[in-house]
Amino acid sequence: MPEGQDPVPPTAKAKRDRAARVSTVEQPATGPVRPGGAAEPPPGPALAGEPTGPAGAGHDDEERPARELTGAPATVVAVVAFTVALIVLTQVFRPLAQGSQYYLIIFLAGVLPLVFLAYRSGLRRPARLTRRGPAPPGDPADLPARGRPDRPTIGDWLLAGLALLVCLYPVLPFPIAGAGGGYDAFLDRQGLLTPTDVLLGALLLALLIEACRRTTGWVLPVVCLIFLGYGYYGGLLPQHWAIAHAGLDFAQIIDALYNSGSGFYGTPLDVAATYIVLFTIYGAVLDLSGAGRFFVDLSVAAFRRSRSAAGRTAVAAGFLLGTVSGSGTATAVSVGAVSWPILRRAGYPPEQAGGMLAAAGVGAILSPPTLGAAAFIVAEYLGVSYLTVLGWAMIPTLLYYLGILLAVEIDARRFGVRAVEVVAGSPGRLLLRFGYHFSSLIVIVVLLAIGVSATRSVVYATALAFALSFLDRRGWLTPDRLFTALATGVRGVLPVVAVCGAAGIITATTTKTGLGAQFAGLLVRAAETLADRPAVVLALTVVFAAVALALLGLAVPVTASFIIGWVIIGPALLALDVPAPAAAMFVFYYSVLSEVTPPTALAAVGAAAITGGRTVPTMWQALKYALPAFLAPIAFVLTGPGEHLLGRGPVLGVLWAAAVACLGIAAVATASGGWLLGIGPVGVPGRILAGLGGLLLLYLHPVSIATGVALLAATAALALARRRTDRRPPDPAAQAESVEATSTSRSASPPDRSPRKRESS
Repeated sequence: MPEGQDPVPPTAKAKRDRAARVSTVEQPATGPVRPGGAAEPPPGPALAGEPTGPAGAGHDDEERPARELTGAPATVVAVVAFTVALIVLTQVFRPLAQGSQYYLIIFLAGVLPLVFLAYRSGLRRPARLTRRGPAPPGDPADLPARGRPDRPTIGDWLLAGLALLVCLYPVLPFPIAGAGGGYDAFLDRQGLLTPTDVLLGALLLALLIEACRRTTGWVLPVVCLIFLGYGYYGGLLPQHWAIAHAGLDFAQIIDALYNSGSGFYGTPLDVAATYIVLFTIYGAVLDLSGAGRFFVDLSVAAFRRSRSAAGRTAVAAGFLLGTVSGSGTATAVSVGAVSWPILRRAGYPPEQAGGMLAAAGVGAILSPPTLGAAAFIVAEYLGVSYLTVLGWAMIPTLLYYLGILLAVEIDARRFGVRAVEVVAGSPGRLLLRFGYHFSSLIVIVVLLAIGVSATRSVVYATALAFALSFLDRRGWLTPDRLFTALATGVRGVLPVVAVCGAAGIITATTTKTGLGAQFAGLLVRAAETLADRPAVVLALTVVFAAVALALLGLAVPVTASFIIGWVIIGPALLALDVPAPAAAMFVFYYSVLSEVTPPTALAAVGAAAITGGRTVPTMWQALKYALPAFLAPIAFVLTGPGEHLLGRGPVLGVLWAAAVACLGIAAVATASGGWLLGIGPVGVPGRILAGLGGLLLLYLHPVSIATGVALLAATAALALARRRTDRRPPDPAAQAESVEATSTSRSASPPDRSPRKRESS
């Protein structure tokens, strides 16, 4: 048994760890959804002579454990979520006449109360008020005693009612305490809020911070409070400081948050309410129609015979599921539930397998056509179509999965992985029978290409997935299952809404105080103090920005990390003449890659819960698999040809840049894995040469490319020399001397005649 592995079976270990550490999905996984929100185990293929793996549970990258609601609370949440889904779908074709902000107010009033009912407070209460005796091991702080239903408390219901009131206040048509009077009257008071407006705006601020804390933890709320403190106390800073400002009073802060287009109802919430929720609904419908099961079955069937088939299966399944999931943790856990038994039988240690699953799962946030929530915000901030962002993501996604596949092939040789017999159908038959599941994905891209809006495209694709579900009896979307899919889609967006609402606090404060431009100036000046050449200044700024984004991603979810990074770090890159698409995608990718960076890699935590491996070593293995992808985004911004990796530029330029980048990714994979495919292991000198060669190749300059190729050739020469040395026949004289020494040592010591020794020998 590998060191650190729990002696209990993986299924029991996965169930125990998921209950304690990993959230249960409120969004689609790879099987039908129970009323409580958790996913049923996918049927999936089985190993010969071994049962299928543990049930997979999906997880949102920005979410803490949610309640498994039952009874009346589950019905209330499901009905409200279904109603919100109908409003969202209606808004696509018949927008509200009052405008988008009016719709956002209605949308937030529908989903914010659900957060307090679906998520626990996590605050520990006195034991005499909740249970007798100590809490059972692994119980969340406010989880009721075992055997009791996990229902919202009276305080949760009160907070939900208060959230409904303060969200609807701007549109209530009657006067309230000298204010109110309807939506138009509320807008007319912009900049001149009444005490009632300020009070209810402050309550909404507190409720959004609390909702964010319940769904993501303490870090992002603390960041929001720091920004609020900076906006309020900034006038007390020494005025010679670059980040000092005149200061904002409390009414000005509430006005910017509650009664403007840059606060609570800014771009982040707009994206969540118009794009993200539609894609989560689409994912739920597609998954319940059987697409998730088909994608996993197809991956297993396609690679069932080769030695590295187990690893290839995990990566391919992660990519296919990622096209509809958009959640790294959900994809890693869903794929792991099916592929971990195959990986274990093939000989992968738990930590190695978990790292592979985590890295493949995080690719879901990079995989078209859904990508992650931040991709929609990229489109909104830059004023481009979502199809354009999909085009920018194509080559980087291929580079990411190329790095993982190369690492899989290297590990298959390093660990002596063996082929595993898998009971699976023919790939051709699976495609002929269930290949129609790809059609809705294709429809999204085709409709976007002919000019249909992203919102209508995904609704049409959802309708197609619903219609095609009746081709397979197991996936029929009956009225009950359709109701479940729509409600599940809205519940899946709850943590994203909380994050986007809280992110509005950060963006509004940054806009009102000018912090973004000031911090960008500090970053550039710090680089200029170390060098004076423009190219070196840009390189140093990019390195500083990458480190800052990596550290930021350790603390806050991907969506919030991108929003903060764009408003704070984005201006620094733009000030150095980096094109806006390259700067935005650089920030986007480094925000995403924080998902595999220790010590808060959520995808690795979920994968470790499935494999039973140690969490921290699993995180380091995930980082090793994703390491080449950390370097590719730097190529976007360092040189002009780097933009070719985003598909921007002439066709020949895009092709040669992609080819060179692939070679650079292969070099970095060789350095991190210590193996050159086709030749064999490389020593420390070879790994150093390969790493340097990969960095130079990714710089995409003719001189650096030539130097990188030369270093890679030197690596191959060293590996060949090492292989010849390993294969050289031993010297006969030395071999005879060794045999003589062995015989002498045996005759010098009498054999042990003990029965135990003879038995063991």
